Amino acid sequence: MPTVTTDDGVEIFYKDWGSGQPIVFSHGWPLSSDDWDAQMMFFLDKGYRVVAHDRRGHGRSTQVADGHDMDHYADDLAAVVRHLELREAVHVGHSTGGGEVVRFLARHGEGRAAKAVLIAAVPPLMVQTDANPGGLPKAVFDDFQTQVATNRSGFYRAVPEGPFYGFNRDGVEPVEAFIANWWRQGMMGGAKAHFDGVVAFSQTDFTEDLKRIQLPVLVMHGDDDQVVPYDDSGPLSAQLLPNGTLKTYKGFPHGMPTTHAEVINSDLLEFIRA
Repeated sequence: MPTVTTDDGVEIFYKDWGSGQPIVFSHGWPLSSDDWDAQMMFFLDKGYRVVAHDRRGHGRSTQVADGHDMDHYADDLAAVVRHLELREAVHVGHSTGGGEVVRFLARHGEGRAAKAVLIAAVPPLMVQTDANPGGLPKAVFDDFQTQVATNRSGFYRAVPEGPFYGFNRDGVEPVEAFIANWWRQGMMGGAKAHFDGVVAFSQTDFTEDLKRIQLPVLVMHGDDDQVVPYDDSGPLSAQLLPNGTLKTYKGFPHGMPTTHAEVINSDLLEFIRA
């Protein structure tokens, strides 16, 4: 399998297909690069080079015990970018991957990047604090950690069966293949990485990172996102970004790159080509 070894000895698995301008995809928690299949195949067919990696502790990357924080995630992404000598890349991040992209650009600079896209992404800050009263209570994320530590397999069925794809909404027909694939990806990763990752995606404050990013950024968010609620995420990120544009999707769920791949892919292509 193609991998790059980070400075702290972690092997990061990646996919690198095609040629042309690179589009680099960063996946959500607790999934893997496989979650980008619909996007990678679409953009490969459009003549782009598509790259995606499994975050440390996720998918086929090393299941290390430590380093499950946004700084390490950003450094691992930087290692992939350097290893593949990517330039003029468009970075696309979904959910936790959106935080990874933001921290990467703020921490490692924009010299190798052209644009970025945040899809249903966790910035600016998910957890409720005095400065972020619209966030979710910390108890929500504490329960996530309890479920990961004690009932991971069951939890990884309940999330895609319910809020992730909006299958708990009236009139929405569940797609068993989506649910099973989500469970498969989650169970490929390590429980420790996923446990620590809850803190990384929920308690990292990206406010200052967002302010530093100068390149064009498209912020895509569904207004029925039950995982990363719309009001405290997408609109706030777009306001903080010096060159950010918000695109709101009425009724779309958190997992909209899968449930509404045709719409998301079309809008991504339009932004990249603009």
